[in-house]
Amino acid sequence: MTNNDILRRLRYTFDLSDSQMIASFRAADHQATRAEISDWLKKEEDPAYQKLKDVLMATFLNGFINQKRGKREGEQAVPEKRLTNNIIFMKLKIALNLKAEDVLAIMGLVGFSMSKHELSALFRKSSHKNYRECNDQMLRHFLKGLQVKHRGESDSADDDGDDDDAKDVVIDKKPHSVWGQTKKHSKKKDK
Repeated sequence: MTNNDILRRLRYTFDLSDSQMIASFRAADHQATRAEISDWLKKEEDPAYQKLKDVLMATFLNGFINQKRGKREGEQAVPEKRLTNNIIFMKLKIALNLKAEDVLAIMGLVGFSMSKHELSALFRKSSHKNYRECNDQMLRHFLKGLQVKHRGESDSADDDGDDDDAKDVVIDKKPHSVWGQTKKHSKKKDK
């Protein structure tokens, strides 16, 4: 997923206006213009499309945290120069003040199951032995779950205005494991 895709999904999920998006950037001490935001939200095929750089996406997320949780005292968070899905996931979790159970419930809204241990592996330092990389599919499920939670489930496949991602998130009744396989439970036979 690109930063532009994520920004579009967040805008749709939380029904953010241009002014609210500008305020999120301003909350992290960056002055974004309405024209910049418009260009970041356009589809790649549009000639006016501008790629949203990692540092600007990190700035937006830091501002989103400041708006949702309040600005912390002292020195503000420095936006990362390179973002990963794990960092994006963590920043959204912080901004929305979500506990592990909340995240698991959100993932469950779109039929995606994972354990607390699998979830905590996503938020560890990359040098930790139990660290797991958050793939695009997992982040997409989380964003779709947020959308279902905050906007309600919709019949439209193009809820967020992003045709390409609609086909990637399939809501089915059979839960998927975080590592791409359905969990299997076996029962031991009594002798």
